[in-house]
Amino acid sequence: MHIKKGDTVVVISGNDKGKKGTVVEVQAKKNRVVVEGVNTVSRHTKPSQSNPDGGIVKKDAPIDASNVMILDPSNNEPTRVGYKMEGDKKVRYAKKSGTVLDK
Repeated sequence: MHIKKGDTVVVISGNDKGKKGTVVEVQAKKNRVVVEGVNTVSRHTKPSQSNPDGGIVKKDAPIDASNVMILDPSNNEPTRVGYKMEGDKKVRYAKKSGTVLDK
């Protein structure tokens, strides 16, 4: 998968198109990602020991990985991701500017 936890991404399609956020979780087997502040859903919860009041809780739901693009760190624009070898290490880079994404 071209997206990793901690990447800054922008949504390119769907109801949240144009929103930016940080990837909180990656579900590689399902090809989905959870992005902070994107695809927020409301969950109605019963009162419990940890949440004695219950009520409506806002939560970020997964979005398909094909609907997000990584933001290029050099110019803050959406970009595709490429892979190349630096020495004996495989790294991701931004196709638009050539900036290496992995530290």
